[in-house]
Amino acid sequence: MAVRACGLWLIVAVVSPAWAGDQASAPDAATLALPATPLPFSEFASAPARERFIALQAEARAGDLPDPSDLAEQRRFYQRYNDTRLAEVRRAYDAEVRETTLGGVPVHVVTPRGHRETKGGRVLVNLHGGAFMWGAGSGALVEAIPVAVVSGIPVVTVDYRLAPEHPYPAAVDDVESVYRALLKEHRADDIGLYGCSAGGMLAAQAVARFLTQALPAPGAVATLCGTGLPFSGDTLTLGQIATASAPMKQSDLQRLPYLRTARLDDPIAFPGNDAALLARFPPTLLMAGSRDFSVSSLTTMHRRLLGAGVDADLVVFDGLWHAFLVFPDLPESKEAYTLIARFFDRHLGEAHR
Repeated sequence: MAVRACGLWLIVAVVSPAWAGDQASAPDAATLALPATPLPFSEFASAPARERFIALQAEARAGDLPDPSDLAEQRRFYQRYNDTRLAEVRRAYDAEVRETTLGGVPVHVVTPRGHRETKGGRVLVNLHGGAFMWGAGSGALVEAIPVAVVSGIPVVTVDYRLAPEHPYPAAVDDVESVYRALLKEHRADDIGLYGCSAGGMLAAQAVARFLTQALPAPGAVATLCGTGLPFSGDTLTLGQIATASAPMKQSDLQRLPYLRTARLDDPIAFPGNDAALLARFPPTLLMAGSRDFSVSSLTTMHRRLLGAGVDADLVVFDGLWHAFLVFPDLPESKEAYTLIARFFDRHLGEAHR
């Protein structure tokens, strides 16, 4: 059974058909049977978001999604998908892109057009989405270019190794290598880290790794549509239903090939479960749409960060779906880029002001 989902930047479609849960199993006393009911599109969302939502629903109904059991097909599909998004991004945002390596890891350096190169200074590190299985190249640039242009800060987007060929902690290892290389020319508090979906989870994992390796924490981190906790909670059902997708069970997304080698009690894999480690986190921005399966994890992570005394901001866009930021024409995406830029502008270099 293929999963219908309107976000298309899927972290969920790679799980086997069993991921949707055993509907025949007897529910416990706290499980509610939800009635069938119409769900109007949010009046708080923009008209372009409504139009895009309708189009994505039509694509899903038409079966225009890859076979979740065929990795090669998924990678071809999302390469085409990301190439299309990148063309949209390039029409709206002008930036220079350069390929290189940092710490032996392939990266793209995205610089706003006309930005004056200076040694040191502020820099952002982007960790792309794509279920830890695709998204390098054009998918990464879709996330990096708008933020670089809006913020005026160069972005280094990391083409970390992908699963299933390279399971956890390969991606964390690659991010650490890039971070160590950047520390040779940048102060830690001038470095910001952000990622979307799988990249949001990886951003939290990377901060946890830095802290456990006695590296200085980055100046700030943004975890978007994914964070340092397992995907769980109410929105595995409610967020999925709100996009006409099959509900998930708790811990289904931990079946992702990348995470199958990660233990739930590993503080690097899931730092949101370690209060002492969370207390050492830098200022953190958490962001998603209300129809995103990741919202329960994000809101719980936000509460735990606040409880640990961390400066943490949470932004939820009503009516929007998982990883909506990859559509650069949406007013909500433009607002999100601005909020991300302002967050990093406020916090980077803060220790030296």
